[in-house]
Amino acid sequence: MLISKLSLPVPEQADTLEQLRQSIDNIDGAIFAMLAERFKITDRVGHYKAQLGLHSTDVNRETLQLQRVAVLAGQYGLDPDFCHSLLRCVIDQVVENHGEIAAKLAQEQLVGE
Repeated sequence: MLISKLSLPVPEQADTLEQLRQSIDNIDGAIFAMLAERFKITDRVGHYKAQLGLHSTDVNRETLQLQRVAVLAGQYGLDPDFCHSLLRCVIDQVVENHGEIAAKLAQEQLVGE
């Protein structure tokens, strides 16, 4: 269950199914816009790490982030397991992106030599 501590509101009589779905679509758009911004920043981190020769993964940072998501899940009344899985998926994609960034930089450096 995604919602753990919140009671489900009864839709107002003025709300139609279509209006509710439009609200969901708007929220989905905002979620994806925020993910796009997050990936722009994590790509910058990937470039930074690649330039300094740092590893794509940072286990300590990941652990802190996953602990933090449990707190955030509690604050927003969400299922912590779902939130953990969601962040784990995002982190895995970030690590993959960082690996691709590092490989591209290494290739560019080889070509430049």
